[in-house]
Amino acid sequence: MNDPTNETAPSVTRIARRRALPGREAEYESRVRAMLARMRSFKGFLGGDIIPPEQAGGDYQIVTHFASEADLDVWEHSEARAQCLGRLREVAEGEPAFRVLSGLEAWFQPAVVPASMHPPRARMALVTWLGIFPTVSFFLWLVAPWLQALPFLLRTAVLTALIVATMTWVVMPRLTRLLHGFLNLGRPR
Repeated sequence: MNDPTNETAPSVTRIARRRALPGREAEYESRVRAMLARMRSFKGFLGGDIIPPEQAGGDYQIVTHFASEADLDVWEHSEARAQCLGRLREVAEGEPAFRVLSGLEAWFQPAVVPASMHPPRARMALVTWLGIFPTVSFFLWLVAPWLQALPFLLRTAVLTALIVATMTWVVMPRLTRLLHGFLNLGRPR
């Protein structure tokens, strides 16, 4: 069933934190990879990563991206997820802690990701510029002439509101997905 709201809904990033049982780390990672492979068959799944702990015995972070909250909800209530979680319980401590991000907060890497896992700042700056330059140019060309009668601060407020909304919900989700390989080139896995 096609849900027309999914096309305009903001994408969702979910981060799960959990520890592997001591000595079972390789098996835990293998089962997480198997779960990510099963997620690929679900509508709206955009990708996922395993972030190992910075120190032995620490929490793993599994970062998954879905096109919408509705798509994440379908996965959450699926039999496939229940089976994957059952297999993970055999090699993990306790239940995972989840954090869900959407909209503007998901545009930036969440603070729980170790600094060593962030793309280089120069690449993030370049990708941001690649989004901002055409967006600002477009609004200055199309909208600014219609706003000339407004006072400077009001005109600036309208333009920046349009630019921020377009960057957050239209440009950056697509640009970061398109340039994912460039942003993560040489990043440790």
